[in-house]
Amino acid sequence: MVIYKRQRCLVSNTVDSPERCPLNSLSNRITTLATFSKHEELIRSILAKPFRIPIPNYKGCPVLGNKALGVRRDGARQPLHDPCEEGALVLYSPHKIKAHDMLKQNKESQLVHVVVDPLLSKVLRPHQREGVKFMYDCVTGKQIEGSYGCIMADEMGLGKTLQCIALMWTLLVSSYVPCLEFRQGPEAKPTIDKAIIVAPSSLVKNWYNEIYKWLGMKVSPLAIDSGTKDEIDRTLVLKSQQGRRTHNPILIISYETFRLHANVLHKGTVGLIICDEGHRLKNSENQTYLALTKLRAEKRILLSGTPIQNDLLEYYSLVHFVNRDILGKTKWTLNLASIVNRCIIRRTQSLLTKYLPVKVEQVVCCKLTDVQMKLYKSFISSKSICNELSKSDKVGVSSLSSITQLKKLCNHPGLIYDKCLERSAGFEGALNIFPSNYNPKVTNPELSGKFQVLDLLLATVRSSTDDKVVLVSNYTQTLDLFENLCKQRRYQFVRLDGSMSIKKRAKIVERFNDPHSSDFVFMLSSKAGGCGLNLIGANRLVMFDPDWNPANDDQAMARVWRDGQKKQCFIYRLIATGTIEEKIFQRQAHKKALSSCVVDKEEDVERHFSLGDLRDLFKINPDTNSDTHDKFKCRRCVNGIQVRPPPPESNCNSDLSQWNHCSDKRTLEDLLLKKIMDTGIISFVFHHRSHEAQRITV
Repeated sequence: MVIYKRQRCLVSNTVDSPERCPLNSLSNRITTLATFSKHEELIRSILAKPFRIPIPNYKGCPVLGNKALGVRRDGARQPLHDPCEEGALVLYSPHKIKAHDMLKQNKESQLVHVVVDPLLSKVLRPHQREGVKFMYDCVTGKQIEGSYGCIMADEMGLGKTLQCIALMWTLLVSSYVPCLEFRQGPEAKPTIDKAIIVAPSSLVKNWYNEIYKWLGMKVSPLAIDSGTKDEIDRTLVLKSQQGRRTHNPILIISYETFRLHANVLHKGTVGLIICDEGHRLKNSENQTYLALTKLRAEKRILLSGTPIQNDLLEYYSLVHFVNRDILGKTKWTLNLASIVNRCIIRRTQSLLTKYLPVKVEQVVCCKLTDVQMKLYKSFISSKSICNELSKSDKVGVSSLSSITQLKKLCNHPGLIYDKCLERSAGFEGALNIFPSNYNPKVTNPELSGKFQVLDLLLATVRSSTDDKVVLVSNYTQTLDLFENLCKQRRYQFVRLDGSMSIKKRAKIVERFNDPHSSDFVFMLSSKAGGCGLNLIGANRLVMFDPDWNPANDDQAMARVWRDGQKKQCFIYRLIATGTIEEKIFQRQAHKKALSSCVVDKEEDVERHFSLGDLRDLFKINPDTNSDTHDKFKCRRCVNGIQVRPPPPESNCNSDLSQWNHCSDKRTLEDLLLKKIMDTGIISFVFHHRSHEAQRITV
């Protein structure tokens, strides 16, 4: 296109002419206004800048290069990310072929490297990189031919969530980002187009937040944590009708919601399903297991920091869920070990010692008060209990109820006060043992040995440190007593139990973890929030009562000692000396209850307790400092005093017999516990460290 403009005539003989000059092309105009030296022209050419799009920080789509939109690029396929870049995590590398064969190969069928997004690979720790590679090999059938599932069984705090996000984004990325020309799979096309994450209801929001934390606006997950049945059904139907370029390629849903809406979810296909806290699927006959099994998803990943280890039938259910029929229908027990090792990865918390501060774990044996001791002896010697124990048949429901009442009595007599008022079996006449001025609306810590220790611990922490404390119990009634105590002492607190909505749970956790928050105590029901919660705002945690299943206790204790924690952590496990609590703890310590004790309902106890075991639970040893230590017949202690330290290679994951044993405060490491030890309420303490602190050199 030629641009024209009017200009005066420069010819000398027409200066006086009023006539206008004819229009001339700009391209034909001769400019004589300015001339530059060669040096000036050189400088100007160096400083000349090419045209840039006037948008701040705009760099364009990095993978488009000089490609024109709508034009297919000729030549060989390219990986989405550079496999040769420093720190690149390569999940798949094509076989090397000779240059001569490469010339004959069709460039459009060439396999390419699969590389994790550098945004994620640069934050993955070595064990996490190994975990992502292992899961990729499993879901692509490399580990076991024809099987596309695995169990990620890392212990709590090792970053299972981040590893899954890295894998999921790698499999999903190119099917979601429309501007990407190169595909992430070996064949330069997406490996999956949709993924479903199934988690406990308390973790749905946590998964959503973690995906946003690591991927930002790159992906838009859909988290369903509330709504009516019709609303959720409509949402799921719309999602299933979306094609390959779905706006929400990741669905996050709770186990309960999945089960209720399984008929809708079963209509479509899903590339990948991830089941968090997957030990919930240990029973292959429950409705949730069956609903998940029927989902048309080839690639399956089960996450569990506490997989069942001793019950082969339950273990078989987990393996069967991720890789159907790989164990065969007969003689599967013989094949289990060899095959399972190829589809399960398990790393322990010892890996965290490089990244986390020291954790001091302490088992604190607390003496019963006089009121507790009288109530305890009265209960186990009552006619109704003796009659129940004298039966020769199997353990009855009434025996299981009696176990629960004893456990509550160990916490605080106030928890069985209603039973005493009702004169329930075993508590006939027990009301007279309570003080005459007892008020059930007021929490009196002096009536319970464990509550006295807790009261002293909270007061000492509050007055001498800026630490925060997490209190964990199996009973919401005990949380009520915690709440009353905090109100009496004017401690600010938050509480999470099964009655709290999912949205509110996420808000109070975020508030508590805020360093500027004034909340001092976080009360937690182990069944409602023992899994997956991140409570690194606190560095002290009190396990107020032991669970039949040690895996539940381990889950709860891992809430504070995890990624992001900067302060030294102290774990206090309170045990009532010589009581049923010590016997429960002993089963944990000897790993007899890992898979055979109660997980969801105490009614399951009858499957695992003989009548002899039951009778032993209803005995008390009032004269011991620690029934557990007595049973060790410890050779490192003389007259209850430790004379030889634990083995140098031991830590808090070692057997309790290899911990420090303290009948007095001399060898205690926790200065706050030393102060409480002077009161005489504590009879014995087992303690050990996670690792030795690394020395900082200058």
